[in-house]
Amino acid sequence: MCAVPKGGEGEVFDILRPAGSAVPLVLDSPHSGTLYPPDFRPAQPPERYRRAEDMYVDELFSSAPTLSLQLLTARFGRIYCDVNRAFDDLDPASLDDAEGLELAPSAKARLGKGVVWTATPPDGAPLLAGPVRRAEYLGRLERCWRPYHAALGELLESARAVHGRVFHLDLHSMQPVANAMHEDATGSLRPDIVLSDREGTSAGAGYLEAARALLIELGFSVTVNDPFKGAEILRRHGNPARGVHSLQIEVNRALYMDVETYGKTARFRDTRARFSAFLASLRDWAAKSGS
Repeated sequence: MCAVPKGGEGEVFDILRPAGSAVPLVLDSPHSGTLYPPDFRPAQPPERYRRAEDMYVDELFSSAPTLSLQLLTARFGRIYCDVNRAFDDLDPASLDDAEGLELAPSAKARLGKGVVWTATPPDGAPLLAGPVRRAEYLGRLERCWRPYHAALGELLESARAVHGRVFHLDLHSMQPVANAMHEDATGSLRPDIVLSDREGTSAGAGYLEAARALLIELGFSVTVNDPFKGAEILRRHGNPARGVHSLQIEVNRALYMDVETYGKTARFRDTRARFSAFLASLRDWAAKSGS
């Protein structure tokens, strides 16, 4: 357990910054956090609920600062407060008191994967020992959700102000095979990488194509917007008309970890090196694009 986060850098998020000037490519890893504050009361053991974490994704891309890139990482667990969901994406039935709250649950929230999770992967078993308390839900928004989005927004806007545009890569991982809590068919095999731009609305086509081509050159199999299209982070921050281009990348966990034991595999070092090469090339592309 950890102390209840208060909403600042080093408390609910960290920012890895380069020693010199940053280029117009910003990374964020919203789901690699491992801290679960005291108001998280699970009905499941850690070996069950930690399956939802994007384990090691922050490490896979941790070469960012040495490549003149900024990397924002959440410290809190995804299921505690999922910043890739809208702040109102919660099933009213999951709260002890939803009166007067204007909630808009999505299909993901109905599966127990809203801004506060209530179901446990992979089978959707109840995650919590009781309903989510209204005060806790609102408190997590104030301590975690809003500070994280504010920090990401500031990083993107600062880079855009300097360079006239900014390219954003939102980092995630995915199970190798779809389960009952996923929207693609249970048992579906996933590629190495899924790139998403919310069907062309969160980034210019050139950025998507550059990222896709670089990943393919490195030997990864890549699909676009299938089965993931991007969620709240891209919706909220991607704005190509203003020069803010946001892509989501989902990395198949089989490339670097054992999805049952959660340990790193022998492939981790090579996968990390390939992503470092990818970032270096994408950095060069971003620095030249629009110049």
